[in-house]
Parts: sequence; C-alpha cells; structure tokens
Amino acid sequence: MRATRANQLGILGFGGDRNSGYSAEFEGSAAYLLSRKTAIGFEYRTKPNNLRFAAENRWLDVFIAYFPTRNVSLTLAAVDLGDIALQRRQRGVYLSVQAGF
Repeated sequence: MRATRANQLGILGFGGDRNSGYSAEFEGSAAYLLSRKTAIGFEYRTKPNNLRFAAENRWLDVFIAYFPTRNVSLTLAAVDLGDIALQRRQRGVYLSVQAGF
C-alpha cells in the first residue's frame, strides 16, 4: 500500500477537484522462476482519481525475464498504462537489456 495525492504520478500535480487528501493505493508484483535463468510475472498498480478532466487508470504489465549470465538480463513485457495526462490508450511492448560489471 502507498499513500499518495499524485495525479498521473505527479505529472498533473497533487490533489484535485475530486479529492485533495491522501488515498491508500495498492501496488504489487509477483514472479515465478521457471528455471534458474527464466522468470515470468506481473505487476499491478492502482492510482487515485483526483481530477474530473483526467481520469486515472490502473497500470499493469506481464513480463518474462531471462538471465543468461549473472551480469546480463533481458526483459520483455506487455504494458497497459491506460490514459496518461490526457493521452489515450498508452499500451505497448517493453524490451530491456541490462549489463552490469
């Protein structure tokens, strides 16, 4: 749980005409290791709906991550962020390649 007043993660300010106080919002994620090198999972997040003109939507994604070595990871996700700052249907695919030495 997270206490927040943010509108669109703070992009549209804090508080609003519907609600100016803090609200408790849920954030969660879960992953399952298919093997020592592969994981699948999902993430989910709710957000307050403080503004009449910019409706907030929940965020979610499903992902698969692969770790070929201890220093390299690849993540592929399908993401649905709903409407963000009046931009409709923010959905897409996310690909991340990370290396750390």
